[in-house]
Amino acid sequence: MLSLNTQKIIETGKKTIEAEAKSVSNLVNYIDESFANVVNAISDSKGRVIVTGIGKSANIAMKIVASLNSTGTPSIFMHAADAIHGDLGIVQADDIVMCISKSGNTPEIKVLIPLIKNNGNIVIALVSDIDSFLAKSADFILRASVDAEACPNNLAPTSSTTAQLVIGDALTIALLENRGFTSNDFAKFHPGGSLGKKLYLKVDDIIKLNETPKVYENDNLTSIITEITSKRLGAAAVVDSNNSVVGVITDGDLRRMLVKFGNEITNLTAGKIMSASPKTIQTGELAVNALRIIRENNITQVIVTKKDKYAGMIHLHDLMREGIV
Repeated sequence: MLSLNTQKIIETGKKTIEAEAKSVSNLVNYIDESFANVVNAISDSKGRVIVTGIGKSANIAMKIVASLNSTGTPSIFMHAADAIHGDLGIVQADDIVMCISKSGNTPEIKVLIPLIKNNGNIVIALVSDIDSFLAKSADFILRASVDAEACPNNLAPTSSTTAQLVIGDALTIALLENRGFTSNDFAKFHPGGSLGKKLYLKVDDIIKLNETPKVYENDNLTSIITEITSKRLGAAAVVDSNNSVVGVITDGDLRRMLVKFGNEITNLTAGKIMSASPKTIQTGELAVNALRIIRENNITQVIVTKKDKYAGMIHLHDLMREGIV
């Protein structure tokens, strides 16, 4: 039985999530023509998006900047407090400035916004209070209003910062789609790590590092075992005289052969042991597609072909080594 303290902790956690979920669900009511105008203004701009804020809103601003940059919208973070002490020089003539604030009435914002407006830059307010100084001074408004914070004292930024984050994501994805940003574009900005490799690493890049184990239909058991063992991929492709794939023999096929034939294995050939119609993938395909084939068919290797000719083999371990899995 749970203690009263444990029950209270669990209840608090659930209430927090429920409160923030409610705040987020209400945001759909603010995705309107004003939102579309912001997307179009940024899309048409020749400059960057400078995102600024103070306190927890500054933390959200940094995340939004990261999301925009990774999806093709050049962005820079500028802390609102630092901006009025020299960092305002970040803002160039064609830049759009997006200011994030729950209240829209902080002293730093009241100093900063007139300076930006005097320079002729477009100002976007991502704000909760639409009657605030920031909202009334901005050219465009992204509304992120919440009824209350998840904090029981209605003080700690919780629901409000979550709302800001979600509106930022909505803006990012709308800009992405508006610009026709594709997975190939995404790969250009994410060349490192497993995410990048999923978008650009091809099967050709992997098989050139591997052996190409293969046997012919009439090869005997000794030849089969020697080939699989020496090439260390746990399998061998079975090919015909034209190097076309007709089957595959895996370690598992050899074990099943022993169970099926027992001691009568002396005259067995690859053609009698192999699994016909093996799963294959063409050269030029992404390595992540090889992983999909492996997972969908519960296998550990997939054969790579080039113009229907045997080109190599990819093992699950290859994909793990590359960080695709």
